[in-house]
Amino acid sequence: MLQLTDIREKKEHIITGLQKRNFADAEKKIDAILTLDNEKKRLKKELDTLLQENNEHSKAIALLMQSKNTSQIQKLKEENNEIKNKTKKISEELIGIEKKLNESLYEIPNIPHKTVPNGKSAEENEIIFQTQELPILEKNAKPHWEIIKEYDLIDFELGTKITGSGFPVYKNDGARLVRALINYFLDMAIQAGYNEIQPPILINAESGFGTGQLPDKEDQMYYVTEDALYLIPTAEVPITNLYRDVIVEEKNLPIKNVGYTPCFRREAGSWGAHVRGLNRLHQFDKVEIVQITKPDNSYKALEEMKAHVEMLLKNLELPYRILRLCAGDMGFTSALTYDFEVYSAAQQKWLEVSSVSNFETFQANRLKLRYKTDKKNQLLHTLNGSALALPRIMAAIYENNQTPKGILIPKPIIPYIKKNIIEYTVK
Repeated sequence: MLQLTDIREKKEHIITGLQKRNFADAEKKIDAILTLDNEKKRLKKELDTLLQENNEHSKAIALLMQSKNTSQIQKLKEENNEIKNKTKKISEELIGIEKKLNESLYEIPNIPHKTVPNGKSAEENEIIFQTQELPILEKNAKPHWEIIKEYDLIDFELGTKITGSGFPVYKNDGARLVRALINYFLDMAIQAGYNEIQPPILINAESGFGTGQLPDKEDQMYYVTEDALYLIPTAEVPITNLYRDVIVEEKNLPIKNVGYTPCFRREAGSWGAHVRGLNRLHQFDKVEIVQITKPDNSYKALEEMKAHVEMLLKNLELPYRILRLCAGDMGFTSALTYDFEVYSAAQQKWLEVSSVSNFETFQANRLKLRYKTDKKNQLLHTLNGSALALPRIMAAIYENNQTPKGILIPKPIIPYIKKNIIEYTVK
């Protein structure tokens, strides 16, 4: 959530940033917020004046009680009753204005960083790095949805039977590869100074509001009606919410956490032939890195996180590219996002496997996440990144590493899965 002080003091900058995002009626909506803010300040001032007047009357009544001036006491009491009625009415108006103001602020996305390119869609994202050589497979190479069936690694039909489309059952070496990749990604993050967290995979509405999933993305999350809880779309949500309503000691910064969780996304209306196999799922596994830093250090931290994800892809020897998302393709809460994509040689397409983002104070303002300074408490910056999401990484491994003898295991994963190849066996 944007800070009201920034909207007041940097109105034109805010409007320009929102227009860069192609946000409709940016100037009109910011003016409406400032109008509500001015009305809130007017009512607050009027309320403070009435409360001060009531306080003065109460003191005067106490003095008059000593002189037993009943007529003057009665007059002041009647005036106090009028003041109390006015106070109640203004307090109710103030609550209504504050609610409207907060609802309006929740509708405004984050302002793009100055380095974010202009653009309306993914086609206008900026490629800042791409592997020079892409793998070329033999003519009889197969896409992963055929490989996993032949090798009995993943069963989509069983998942559909148990739950529905987009909920695969991992089997045999397919299940072991999932476990191996999770452990490898966690171990590499811990080596990089991240502390491992195993958070809940259900969150309440307050947590969803804290990191910006609500009220923007309700339709993308699974909701447990009876308990009013949401299944998490990513570990970012519970891990960042560990620090909701927290004032962090400066000496404890930066905070670096990593966590593995299953993730759940409804992806309403997105299922179809173009997202076959592991390309898009309703449930998938992901290792997430999260940082909380002082504002001056957050973009250095973002580059560090980007380098960490790049290192993982290099170690796995997967062809990849890095995109800086344009303003029109960024998430609601992000100020700057890098996307990582791996190349699927069998599908001849790029598959997104990670987003690394800096939210600046946007989430921290919602979370009331601050740190102590000598002068006053200040909002922190929050960042997160996938390191990594598994399904498309596995799709690329199955497709790019297929040989006549089997699927070659990436070198760093061999110690975890205890084999260097997944051999084909006729069922």
